[in-house]
Parts: sequence; C-alpha cells; structure tokens
Amino acid sequence: MPQGSSQLHRVVVIVDENSNPFELGCATEVFGLRRPELGRELYDFVLCSPEPRTLMRDGFFTLTGVAGLEAADRADTLIVPNRPDTDVPRRPAVLDAVRRAHARGARLVGFCSGAFTLAEAGVLDGRRATAHWQWADSFRARFPDVRLEADVLFVDDGDILTAAGSSAALDLGLHLVRRDHGAEVANSVSRRLVFAAHRDGGQRQFVERPVPDVPDESLAPVLAWAQERLGETLTVADVAARAAVSPATLHRRFRAQIGTTPLAWLTGERVALACRLIERGEDRLDVVAYRSGLGSGANLRALMRRETGLSPSAYRKRFGG
Repeated sequence: MPQGSSQLHRVVVIVDENSNPFELGCATEVFGLRRPELGRELYDFVLCSPEPRTLMRDGFFTLTGVAGLEAADRADTLIVPNRPDTDVPRRPAVLDAVRRAHARGARLVGFCSGAFTLAEAGVLDGRRATAHWQWADSFRARFPDVRLEADVLFVDDGDILTAAGSSAALDLGLHLVRRDHGAEVANSVSRRLVFAAHRDGGQRQFVERPVPDVPDESLAPVLAWAQERLGETLTVADVAARAAVSPATLHRRFRAQIGTTPLAWLTGERVALACRLIERGEDRLDVVAYRSGLGSGANLRALMRRETGLSPSAYRKRFGG
C-alpha cells in the first residue's frame, strides 16, 4: 500500500460454513485491531459470509452480524475460507467471489486449507502454494497443476499467498504487514501479539523438538546475544563458541529448534536490521551495510532484494521516514 494514501487498504475475510476459528482469529488479530500505539490504523477490516448465520467448525459457535458476500467485491486483500473437511466442495458463490477478486487484481490469501478454496476457484494453476502437511498428498492428487511446496511455513507468490496453517497464519499475516508497512510496524504488531517478529516462509512446517539431554538447551540466550552484535564481525563459529558447542552441534540445534541454519538466521536478522535503519532515515547505504553487519553496499543490495523483493532505494521510497 503506498505511503501517504488517504484510503486504508481493505482486508476482507470470507467466513463460510465449518470455517476454522483459529485462522479467523489470526486474521482479526493482525488486520482487525486498532493500533493506538502506532498513532494510526493500518487496515480497514471486514468479515463477510454468504449466509446471515454461519456455523463455525464442529458447531463451536455461530457467527452472525457480518457483511454479506458482496463485501468481497470491495476487498484489496481477500482472505478465503478454510475448513477441515477439504473433500467437500466450496459453494459456487464463494468461488465466484474469489475469481472476481482475482480478475480485478485483489491480493488473495489462503490460511491452512484455504489453499483448497483457491485451487477450486482455479486461480492457483501453474502457481506456487502451500497447505498443511497432512493434506499434501490429497492436494496434489486433486490439483496436479499447482506447484505445491508442502514443507514450508508460507508461500508468497506475489498476488496470491498461502500459509500452512495454525501459527503459520500469523507468520504470513506479519509478512503482509511487513510488505505493506515496513519492518518497524511489523515488529510493533508482533510485540503486541507476543509473537516472533520474523520467521522466513521457507522454514519447515514441522520442527522437531526432542527432549533435551541437559536441563536447558534453549537457543534464546545465544540468539539475544547475537542480535546485540549484528554489526560486528560475527560468524557462525562465534555464535557456536558463545553457546559452548561445536558449529556442527549448533547447526543441528538451529535445525531442530527453529527450522533454519545459523547462517540463514544471521543473514535474516541483519537484513531486518538494515530495513529498520532505512526506515529510521539512514540514507547512506555504506553506513546501513556496516551497521547491520552486511559489509558492503553490493551485498546489502543483493540480500535485501532476495529477502524483501525490494532494492534499498525502493525500500526507502516505500517505507523510509
């Protein structure tokens, strides 16, 4: 969403029969709450449904008092329905609303089994997507033309984004906030959620958490230590030494506990710091590169483009103070 726009970006969530309350809650928490701590609102948030009364998953509760399905035709971002009974086809009116939104250029989002809704609507053919790992085989059998990536948290394919489900819906929601409003705002939203500010979409859905051999093998202390030293010449070997383990052991713990490598984590943290520096008004690329530990302007440009899809100058134009 361009900075300075007088009209809030409208996020519309379609809720249909047997929809999952958790992902609805994630969407509401990220896009629907007022943000007095920011001094401004981020989104115009609307719930809609094909029926006046919508029975949620397993009859947990009935949703009433929301807009009709026509609200989907005014969405800038449309979050499609998801539900556990993926073999039951979506009603045609919902699929038609998804197709109309896609045709006019709205951003489409599917949480968990929402990928099935997008695929049924025919908007995922030839596109990248993800869904919860337990439905991967079923999804591939039904929608062979979709490029399913079954072992990641979320997939950003430009105007269509999908998340694997459960907490990955929050990861994707924060990713969208970061894309729309920058890293500083996304960090503020994540702090209010008491949730990790950034987990890359390429991390694994299922992270093994074996019972530790010692009372505490948590990486949290060493991660906090490293985050305070991102601008220094900090290597994976330095982090391993701080954790009093070998680099190989550190690598295994990172894979087991947060689903990525120490080097990928360091790079992601440094790019996030570079983004924050640019947002705070630092326009000298060599200074940003030095203070974030990315070394050179060329390295900064390459890694920012890889991690955010934007060059430093484009990021400054969009999010800079």
